[in-house]
Amino acid sequence: MDKSTIKEPFSKSSAKTYSLVELVHRAPTFMVDHGPDDTVFAFPLVALLELLLTLGVSLVLLWMSLSVNAPLEEIANPNQTTDPAKAPWYFMGLQEMLEHGHPTLMAVLLPTLMVIFVVLIPYLDNDSHGAGRWFTNQRGKSITIKTALYVVIVMPIYIFLDSMFPPRELLRGIFPDLVSQVIIPAIFMGVIVLLPLLVLNRYHPTPREVMLVLFTVLFVSAIVFTLTGFLFRGPGFKLYLPWAMPGGYNPFSNL
Repeated sequence: MDKSTIKEPFSKSSAKTYSLVELVHRAPTFMVDHGPDDTVFAFPLVALLELLLTLGVSLVLLWMSLSVNAPLEEIANPNQTTDPAKAPWYFMGLQEMLEHGHPTLMAVLLPTLMVIFVVLIPYLDNDSHGAGRWFTNQRGKSITIKTALYVVIVMPIYIFLDSMFPPRELLRGIFPDLVSQVIIPAIFMGVIVLLPLLVLNRYHPTPREVMLVLFTVLFVSAIVFTLTGFLFRGPGFKLYLPWAMPGGYNPFSNL
């Protein structure tokens, strides 16, 4: 056979739009029955847990709908509003926040920052080490517990002091509303959020530990604000003990 008639299988040609990168001595189906590295199957264990959780929540809601009476009240009278006028429980935390600053700050700016923070968490913490584990490790668990205890103690103190001595009322007419209703409350909230980060900074935290602190502050604060508005706000939306509400008001009557 004439060698000139033999064509190289991967000969160079200006008409080809591909190039040979590498040859591997292995079967072409080497990825068959091979999953991604460092992964575990979520089915059926996680799927069964989610199904049980769904059934449990459905049973609780069914029990509440059968046991708690929810009659329609009379037609609303614009000349006589309900006291206290409370939002549904899932908005109670937001209504409580409105008691501590200007609506633009407490109902628009801060919730927007919270949502943006939650969305950015996967981009701020993209380390795969310990992913899928609660708190990553023992140190992360300790940081989360201490941060939660800090919020449970500090946030109620802030709510109480700010309700007893509200800067927006004490400084009204002395400073512009921008200072007393926006800047000062924002500084207080910022100090409460950043203080645990300043303490953590001494121990050279990882990005995940920083996310644990910030998310724990956000999550536990939402619970504290919701419970405060639901249990401890009475007539005039003032602070009372749940068992010492004036006028026979019962916070559980609007559940």
